[in-house]
Amino acid sequence: MQEPRFSPLQDAEWPESVDHLKDGFATQLNVYRTMAHNPALLKAWAPLRQHVVKDNALGAELSEVAILRTGHRLGSPYEWAQHVHRSRAIGMSDSRINKVRGPLEGMRKDDATIARAVDELFYEKRLSPHTQSALVDLVGKEGMFDVIATVGFYSTLGYILNSCNTPLDDDIATALAETPFDP
Repeated sequence: MQEPRFSPLQDAEWPESVDHLKDGFATQLNVYRTMAHNPALLKAWAPLRQHVVKDNALGAELSEVAILRTGHRLGSPYEWAQHVHRSRAIGMSDSRINKVRGPLEGMRKDDATIARAVDELFYEKRLSPHTQSALVDLVGKEGMFDVIATVGFYSTLGYILNSCNTPLDDDIATALAETPFDP
């Protein structure tokens, strides 16, 4: 991996204009420490992050399926590793996590519905009527919109991560080294 061009900001470099975010999510992950090179973006990001990450209609597991599939489609090692760790923390098995990056036919039905939506957004730039109906049946109307927002949100993060060569957070790297991903 190349050296990061815009390294995650350390506490001493933290912009004063987003000092109020220092005690929350913003300093916990390298992706947000990298985003802090643009304090206005980080500040604007916070409320959307709250909804997409914490308050969405998908539930923890289906949200992780959407994020993992997005990270896989983007080729983002950071996003994939970070969310392998998060998925494990909520009880998802390595086998299930691994299937999220494979063919739809090998997945649980609900996971395949979410993964199909991610794929359509990546490749068709829209959800088909069939996938919209399947999502509404699975997670409701709000959930369908949350899938779209999750893919967009994590795509933006993936573009930042990949462009800046953001290193994986030390605690996540250590956890994955101690318990390697073993599908």
